[in-house]
Amino acid sequence: MYKELNEQELAGYCCEKDPKAEEELYKRYAARVYTLCRRYMSNDDDAADLMQDTLLQALGKMQTYTYRGEGSLGAWINRIAVNKAVSLIKQRKRRTLLLEQWGRETSVEPSPEEVEKIPEEKLLAWISGLPDVRRAVFNMYCLDGYSHREIADELGISEKGSASMLTRARKQLKREIVRYLKEKQP
Repeated sequence: MYKELNEQELAGYCCEKDPKAEEELYKRYAARVYTLCRRYMSNDDDAADLMQDTLLQALGKMQTYTYRGEGSLGAWINRIAVNKAVSLIKQRKRRTLLLEQWGRETSVEPSPEEVEKIPEEKLLAWISGLPDVRRAVFNMYCLDGYSHREIADELGISEKGSASMLTRARKQLKREIVRYLKEKQP
């Protein structure tokens, strides 16, 4: 029965604390939320913890969810995940305020065709290897469509700081791509 429920019905049963509905919500959204969390966290354990926290918070606050059409429950849960990730990154940022200094970038820009040949796992690993704030800015701007103003508000940095972090993230990723492509050349 629960597999056939639409989002609005599922949310309604979750509001009533129905264990089978809560289990169905977990089955439907856990993998997607984990993937989102993994983009923000630097390791699998942190991503899994964040995913669990996100789904628990969603279940605990289900009565605040407003159905806005099919897909809105997933979007609402994703927003919770992003907010929790940003909050965690802010906490870590407060602990370590040291940022790396970057020299001038001298490498040649890789072509889109070259980049397309790189395995997705490699790209995700490089993104995961970015320092917390850079990774958050990169994900929020490039993958989630936030503006620099929105990122600045969420992370407690300036718009210029957000743009600077994005530039640094892109440079770091570019270095990884160039290094990888050089190693793969015959």
